[in-house]
Amino acid sequence: MIRPVLTEIGIFLIPFAVYALFLAATRSGLFVQSSWRIYVVARLALAALVLVIAGLIGFAHFSGAAPDSTYVPAHVVNGKLVQGVEK
Repeated sequence: MIRPVLTEIGIFLIPFAVYALFLAATRSGLFVQSSWRIYVVARLALAALVLVIAGLIGFAHFSGAAPDSTYVPAHVVNGKLVQGVEK
């Protein structure tokens, strides 16, 4: 469960990292407050939210088992644990 959460946090941070790389490449002052105006941060946050929503839709659509599959839970056979599988 933690991996998808960390993935979405990483996806959210992508626009901010790209903008920081842009500021560093253009030598515009990465740590100068005028480079991080409120409308720039708002646009970056909006782009980040769009990316997170797209990521969530992608995870929901492309991950997991097929819709018509059946889950066979983990069970013990001859004293050995057999993992659960999708059939």
